Amino acid sequence: MSDPLDDLLPRFSRAIGMAFGTEHAVVDPVLRRSAQATFGDYQANGAMALGKALDRSPREVATAIVGHLDLDGVAEPPEVAGPGFINIRLLPAYLGAKATELAGDDRLGVRPAATAETVVVDYSQPNVAKEMHVGHLRSTIIGDAIVRVLEFLGHRVIRQNHLGDWGTNFGMLIEHLGDLGEDEAAAELSLGDLEAFYQQAKAKFDADPAFAERARSRVVALQGGDPTTLAHWQLLIDLSTRYFSTVYELLGVRLTDDDIAGESFYNPMLADVADDLVDKGLAVVDEGALCVFPPGFAGRDGKPFPLMVRKSDGGFGYDATDLAALRYRVSALGADRIIYVVDARQSQHFALLFKAGEMAGWLGDARRAEHVAFGAVLGPDGRPFKTRAGGTVKLVALLREAIERAEAVVADRGELDEATRSEVARQVGVGAIKYADLSNDRAKDYVFDLDRMLAMDGNTGPYLQYAHVRTRSLARRAAEQGVTPATSAPVVVTEPAERALVLQLLALEVVVHSTAETLQPHRLTTYLFELASAFTTFFDQCPVLRADTPEQRASRLALTDLTGRTLRLGLGLLGIEAPERM
Repeated sequence: MSDPLDDLLPRFSRAIGMAFGTEHAVVDPVLRRSAQATFGDYQANGAMALGKALDRSPREVATAIVGHLDLDGVAEPPEVAGPGFINIRLLPAYLGAKATELAGDDRLGVRPAATAETVVVDYSQPNVAKEMHVGHLRSTIIGDAIVRVLEFLGHRVIRQNHLGDWGTNFGMLIEHLGDLGEDEAAAELSLGDLEAFYQQAKAKFDADPAFAERARSRVVALQGGDPTTLAHWQLLIDLSTRYFSTVYELLGVRLTDDDIAGESFYNPMLADVADDLVDKGLAVVDEGALCVFPPGFAGRDGKPFPLMVRKSDGGFGYDATDLAALRYRVSALGADRIIYVVDARQSQHFALLFKAGEMAGWLGDARRAEHVAFGAVLGPDGRPFKTRAGGTVKLVALLREAIERAEAVVADRGELDEATRSEVARQVGVGAIKYADLSNDRAKDYVFDLDRMLAMDGNTGPYLQYAHVRTRSLARRAAEQGVTPATSAPVVVTEPAERALVLQLLALEVVVHSTAETLQPHRLTTYLFELASAFTTFFDQCPVLRADTPEQRASRLALTDLTGRTLRLGLGLLGIEAPERM
């Protein structure tokens, strides 16, 4: 129980109950970290609402609460300020004891979730025979961070990579593969140039009517289970997933081939889903197509907006696939919570899907689905990020450029051997891209600027990584001087910079749980940046190895180690590595 709120809230409840009767003990005291140190460490603003309910002035209510508030051993005597704010300043001895307790906990004070859930996270979703581009970056790394946070909190997380591996495009792709021959196609695709392969197939489809007709026939053969067609289709999938795996490895995300559940996986379920929705009276025929019309959705013409379960020609589209996936994740995977990490342009589709899921009884009764929407990656001109030639930016090329630039940054920071410099450059370059993305509110667009991402100052990945390196460097220097850092040494808080650092360290649990609940990784990045900033101030203002006494030195070394461990844990939850040296 590292969070001071665990100690403060019960005391406020008792004080409110004693002042105004036990029926009011459940009133939220609205206790939060103070925005400014001049107002103390915590501030309670609940007297405003309680005063209104009791028809008494908030200041009178706050004064009555303070009169019954027992903070012995936790905080200095509370103060009533302004119209009724209660300011709390924690005792240095209390803060030191909390930090010492935190240092002895492998989880750094972050308790597992009160109730472990089965959570399905659908993210990344590249298309077979198409290059992964910058548009896939956000889904992949936001999803990976969410998975890591949820797993750390003890949830059973099932990763799902919903590959685009089915549909009419595969007719032209398989036909093009047949024209090239398996060996030549495999050689071309194994080079990772999937985009060229796709464009060649598309150009032939658009320019050659005979090829287009053969491609359409190939779709029918694929759907009919023709062995040769299926073999070519499987080859495309195998070569593509091999390429995807190299991207995931370079990016440092946890997706594997075992997590793939592409569109084709749900094909055998589509007819049954349609029958299920008809039996429940939810699906109706409209202009020859079988549709579900969730209430509350209308097109520009005012007509109800449908989810198309089955097309008028008898085929199934992505609406049906998504309905099947939703039902499967609830019934077969046992999901309590389903998270879709997909760009914001699909918001209406998922709203329709979730409403249909509720109508069918697949969602509800504590089973819920959430769309983790995200904005676009923009170029310096404020438009969708493109190459200078106007093409799509390939993700691999972007990562490699970041690593190359990071190597130049690392080379300027100190003496590292070539192998170490190369490894650190990879950690810094990839980490810079990840952090820049995750540190933005995911719902908003952001400008991709590698120079800014790789900066060593400000709210960047390299700044946080360097703060961690500083903590490790202090430990090494201490060892060189014959000082063995006692990570369990009592932490003594005497200076304002120590107080600010400890307060930030104690806030980790709240931030991690909030990130898991809101699915907003930028809450965690903001916390880590504030922690790194607090440590920088502590580092500048509080001598560690040259502390006044051995006890103070041991305390500050313990505080430094705790900060390093917290930065490493927090960065790890974001999928970012924490180098030992830079």
